[in-house]
Amino acid sequence: MGSRSSRADVAVSDWKQAFTGWGLSWDGWLHNRRGEWWLLAQLILIAAHLAPTWPSPDGFGVHWPTPLRLIGLMVLILGLALALQGFLTLGASLSPLPDPKPGAALVMDGVYRQCRHPLYRAVLVCSLGVVIALGSVLHLLLLLMLCGLLVGKARREEKALLSILPSYATYRTETPAIVAHIPGLDWRD
Repeated sequence: MGSRSSRADVAVSDWKQAFTGWGLSWDGWLHNRRGEWWLLAQLILIAAHLAPTWPSPDGFGVHWPTPLRLIGLMVLILGLALALQGFLTLGASLSPLPDPKPGAALVMDGVYRQCRHPLYRAVLVCSLGVVIALGSVLHLLLLLMLCGLLVGKARREEKALLSILPSYATYRTETPAIVAHIPGLDWRD
């Protein structure tokens, strides 16, 4: 019984570490010290997905099919599950900023064997689910903007990782970036 309790204490401690040490500060937000502007832009684009469908397919006399709405919802749920996998695997190395946490370990197991940026992939899958569910041009544009933004954020993150973790160079050549075999979302040097 005591070992279960100590394992639970370690798990809680790991999660506390995951949400600390990010280095967020007012100075950082003002001067983009650790990539705070990338995070801000990402949060704005994600929040923009709450906007209503525009233009509405109904405005063109097209009733958006219920099966597409359901498929979109399933894709959104899949994206949320992928995000949960990424969070759980990353653990104490979790940071919303493109600059890694000081002393963070390089995580290459679990979902990180499939791609180097599974949390970014999860965001894109969620966005795709919204596009499919709503049939909205606005949401399609948001998805495309998220693609561009997350690629830029990932490239900045990788520069920082290469400078502090020499083993990242090998991982980078062997593992897809965000989505394997999709031009622009998979670069391996």
